[in-house]
Amino acid sequence: MVGYDPKADDRDISNVEVAVAGSVSGLVTRVLISPLDVIKIRFQLQIERLSRSDPNAKYHGILQAGRQILQEEGPTAFWKGHIPAQLLSIGYGAVQFLSFEALTELVHRASVRDARDFSVHFLCGGLSACVATLAVHPVDVLRTRFAAQGEPRVYKTLRDAVVTMYRTEGPLVFYKGLNPTLIAIFPYAGFQFSIYSSLKRAYEWALPAEGKKNGNFKNLLCGSGAGVISKTLTYPLDLFKKRLQVGGFEQARASFGQVRSYKGLLDCAGQVLREEGAQGCFKGLSPSLLKAALSTGLVFFWCCP
Repeated sequence: MVGYDPKADDRDISNVEVAVAGSVSGLVTRVLISPLDVIKIRFQLQIERLSRSDPNAKYHGILQAGRQILQEEGPTAFWKGHIPAQLLSIGYGAVQFLSFEALTELVHRASVRDARDFSVHFLCGGLSACVATLAVHPVDVLRTRFAAQGEPRVYKTLRDAVVTMYRTEGPLVFYKGLNPTLIAIFPYAGFQFSIYSSLKRAYEWALPAEGKKNGNFKNLLCGSGAGVISKTLTYPLDLFKKRLQVGGFEQARASFGQVRSYKGLLDCAGQVLREEGAQGCFKGLSPSLLKAALSTGLVFFWCCP
């Protein structure tokens, strides 16, 4: 079960177990979805259209991008930045699920609303994600830099990246893109948890006999649906975040095509809309939805008995 359930007071699940479940599910899921994440980031950072008709476009489709990355950088490229990505998944998963559990229980203890309500899950899910984001955002920036760089690599190791970034760009570099991240993560995670709960109830209503069985399949299906819907609703902010996170990293992007510099969230959004149109805000949506379906579905599959 995700979140506090007053009807399940007999369950014997400690805070440590909730944190471990969130961490382990994030760790295993990250290994599986890393190739899609790398492709998604490459798409998000490409200024040129994702189309065969644009001769300057380096990437124009998931399969083509996968083949090109494999040919140019080798199979390990799909796991670039895997160590910071795992630190991100473990830390984010632990803090998010633990915070969500604590917040929903707090709402119930305060007798404000039913802890299983859509609005409660939306609010608590959003707040727990913001807490987790503040805790692990520096690792997210490192992950994006590693996934964005081509060959030869600018950063050879995690330690090299931390030292170089701190020395050349200052400590605030590790919080680049924080504003759009927080703006996006609140509704994204809020929708994730609340839509997951709603889909689960709808599944149990539509298939009452099946609802009591095949719990893992139900969690996988409802989690995937929640991930796809949530990601689609908040996707442009994720793209703006990635563009801002690679600011000051232009030299490593030169071989991929055009590069841009942005002064902030509004400037980034304005430039993307002017130069790339509304569709530019959704570059990389296809691999992102595949990733969201797999990652969210698998997290709920492993985390929720």
